Amino acid sequence: MEGFLILTKRNINVYIRDKGAVFFSFLSMLIVICLMVFFLGDMNIEAVTGLLAEFPGRDMAQDKENAELLILSWTCAGIVSINAVTVTLAVYSGMIKDRVNGKLNAIYTAPISRVTIASAYIAAAWMASVIMCTLTLLITEAYGVMQGLNAYSATEHIQLLGLIMVNSFVFAALMYPLTMIAKTEGAWSGFGTVVGTLVGFLGGIYIPIGGLSGSIGNLMKCTPIIYGSAMFRNVMCKSVLQDTFQGISSDIVDVYREEMGIDITAFDHLLSVTDEWIILLVCGIMCLIIGALMLRYSKKSDR
Repeated sequence: MEGFLILTKRNINVYIRDKGAVFFSFLSMLIVICLMVFFLGDMNIEAVTGLLAEFPGRDMAQDKENAELLILSWTCAGIVSINAVTVTLAVYSGMIKDRVNGKLNAIYTAPISRVTIASAYIAAAWMASVIMCTLTLLITEAYGVMQGLNAYSATEHIQLLGLIMVNSFVFAALMYPLTMIAKTEGAWSGFGTVVGTLVGFLGGIYIPIGGLSGSIGNLMKCTPIIYGSAMFRNVMCKSVLQDTFQGISSDIVDVYREEMGIDITAFDHLLSVTDEWIILLVCGIMCLIIGALMLRYSKKSDR
């Protein structure tokens, strides 16, 4: 256990000291913010106000304000979700560097099992992701409150922390088998570039899932990213969604929730947050099993 804790602390410190890795962790978040500020945000807000304008007797000024807050909270939920992907990617870059620089071979010579060494890398990725995503949540919440959103309740904060822990676990587990395949920093950097570009689309952040074709939407549902985003949106958009669509038929609200990826339907079944938790946990456990098998049957030359 002592060796596991030492290695985990060491891996987290390597990540924190790498300013480039930390910056990359927030690169997708910065891209999302820029897109929302300069283009996509206004488009989504106009979609909401246009829908509400179809109903007579509405206060359009209030509807626009509520729509702006709704899209803000929707965007923040997506940012918190995808940060788990980019942070774990950045943390594992330390493992790739250890392999390339020969440090991993030196670690393998220590009287510590390979399972413990692998677990330390996974734990470091998970812990760093939890810390960074929690920090992102606090920053986005503070900004939202300054813009007019209500602060989350104690219960909602507990729920969100639980979601962060589960979401971070999934991507810490998912990325590990990929590090077993990528043998060089260039390969990992290329992979990170592709993932950093796609994560916003797969999470339904750049373009809501309802704005894409059915086949693309089904493809997104084959990845864990969209389920993580949906879980955060369910909690973070709940209050402002009620304010925005007050007095509107629940059928219309349900359609909007599905179009924006707040609710996810699979096989004609509306998934609950619990269903999404289970999907993510199963995905994470499967990735751990795959990683364990790859570790077991990896070549001796990797030692």
